Amino acid sequence: MAPRTILEYPDPKLRLPSEPVTVFDDDLARLVDDLLDTVRAHRALALSAPQIDDRRQVAVIDAGDGEGHRVYINPDILRKHGAFGFVQESCLSLPGVSGNVIRDTRIRVRAQDRDGTPFERELVGMEAVCLQHEKDHFAGRLFIDGFSFLRRWQIDAKFRGRAKAAAARPGVPTA
Repeated sequence: MAPRTILEYPDPKLRLPSEPVTVFDDDLARLVDDLLDTVRAHRALALSAPQIDDRRQVAVIDAGDGEGHRVYINPDILRKHGAFGFVQESCLSLPGVSGNVIRDTRIRVRAQDRDGTPFERELVGMEAVCLQHEKDHFAGRLFIDGFSFLRRWQIDAKFRGRAKAAAARPGVPTA
C-alpha cells in the first residue's frame, strides 16, 4: 500500500480511545499493510493505528530479532512479571521528544494476527515496552502523560511554537 501521514501532538484525535477489531477483512489487511509501510518508511520500532487516524486496536512492532515487524490486533496483557525498567521512549507522534518512562520489561500477551487467529506470546525487553506504549495509544494516552507538569508544559510550548511558525509560512499546512 503506502505510508500514511502520522498524527502529531497536540492533535486531539490522539486522545480518542480505540475500539477492538471485530471484522478481519480486506480493509483491515490494507490498514496492516499501511501501518507496516509507514513504520518502515520512518525506520521506527512500532506504530499503532490511532497514530494514522484509525480507531482500531492494531499495532506493528519490530522485536529486534531479525523477524521484522509483528502484528498485534486487540492485544491484551495477561501478566506482568514485575520486571520493571526505566527506559527512554520516543514516539512518531511527538517528533523530537523523548523521555524516561517506567515499564514492565517482561509481559505475557494475548492478541490476534492479521487473519484473526489468536496467539499468546511472552514479550521481553523492547518488544514488551513497545507493546505497552502502543496499548497506551489505544486508550488515548501518550508517554508524556507521566512526565512532570513542567516537562509537559515545555513540550506543549515547543509544539505551540511549531504551529505558530508553520502558520506564518504561506502554503504550509498546519496540524
